[in-house]
Amino acid sequence: MVGFTRAHIRGFAVLFLATAGSQALSEEHVHHVQGSYETAAHDATPSPIPDRIVLTWQTDPATSQAVTWRTDTTVAHGIVEIAPADASPRFMLDAEALAAETERVETDSGPAHFHSANAQGLRPGARYAYRVGFGELWSEWFHFRTASDRPEPFSFIYFGDAQNNLLSLWSRTIRSAYSDAPGAAFMIHAGDLTNRANRDTEWGEWFEAGDWIQAMVPSIPTPGNHEYPKDENGQRRLSSLWRPHFSLAAGDIEGLEETVYFVDYQGVRIISLNSNERLGEQAEWLDRTLGSSPHRWSVVTFHHPVFSTAKGRDNDTLRGLWKPIFDRHGVDLVLTGHDHTYGRGRNLPVGMTEVEAGTGTVYVVSVSGPKMYVLDDEPWWDRAAENTQLYQIISIDGGTLRYEARTAVGELYDAFELAKRDGLPNRLIDRPPRERRHDNTIGGRE
Repeated sequence: MVGFTRAHIRGFAVLFLATAGSQALSEEHVHHVQGSYETAAHDATPSPIPDRIVLTWQTDPATSQAVTWRTDTTVAHGIVEIAPADASPRFMLDAEALAAETERVETDSGPAHFHSANAQGLRPGARYAYRVGFGELWSEWFHFRTASDRPEPFSFIYFGDAQNNLLSLWSRTIRSAYSDAPGAAFMIHAGDLTNRANRDTEWGEWFEAGDWIQAMVPSIPTPGNHEYPKDENGQRRLSSLWRPHFSLAAGDIEGLEETVYFVDYQGVRIISLNSNERLGEQAEWLDRTLGSSPHRWSVVTFHHPVFSTAKGRDNDTLRGLWKPIFDRHGVDLVLTGHDHTYGRGRNLPVGMTEVEAGTGTVYVVSVSGPKMYVLDDEPWWDRAAENTQLYQIISIDGGTLRYEARTAVGELYDAFELAKRDGLPNRLIDRPPRERRHDNTIGGRE
């Protein structure tokens, strides 16, 4: 008979709970099983073969593409070969070589070289093929498409916290999302990508879960509190593995480089804020960045919610500093994580005294990984869920934004549309679904 460890038993329990809708369990049992998150053994040892390949942006998505990857330290240099993609396998004859910057990083998996390059001067709206490597060791060829240099329809994917059991359970979320939106322009990750952000094995799981998807669909990540572990002096600092893994825009705030930045994509300004530190300085930057935007739509992402969904949580300082700026500039959508539940709703802009149906910034809290909390008893939301892994597909076409929240098994759970109106707040068109809570997923709550 095969011997099972405690970790095996806990894993079976989590899978059982995900499907045992008719089995009543106490909240104590729910918390015990869902609170067990030891990471499975994962070999994160670097090799000469490129891995952890991820696309991001440092500069204009219409004319550039950044890529980062990892090798062991025997590979002293990195090269990106890039060419316009063509159906003929001879496309590679037109490939140009771009030298990468190489950085040695000490990790608990051993030393590694991280390589990064930013291809510039690309044609807007064009498909390219690329590979990374050096000498005789190369990745496979991947495709990506540059953005158009004008407003055109597109879709993107948004994930709340991945954080735990990344390879075993978060993998199904990102893979389902890609299956539903294979043409997505990019993916937003709203913080807590891993649980222990200085632990290299967890980053290995995050990259293996997304694998080639992350090498073809660019990521826009923002840091969560789990990207801010304590150092040897007890001070919380950005993970030493954040910047080696992602090549992002530096932004304008010294010390917050590659965590506070914006990306302009086909008529939308997407802004990443860092909700872990220096909120006041970011408020001034946010006001300027929204005020200078030439685009019709604005989407803001950060980790800690403006309006919390989980019991015992409230980010009143953040709300007091940032929400008036969202109101003043008419931000369309705010995408967050942290509370390990789902909530979507609106709140009155400053100065409004009456609720007009379907107006105001839409705030979303979501979770894509398996760690779950209980919803607050004082709802502000229009839709909510507990005990549900989700991903969101958001599409923008002219004056219409379409939003869908889907479960990890691809079921439509929440949906709405925002319609732009000249001189007026957006009109929200709701599509009410059935809410998911513990008492309709894994049994009653005591």
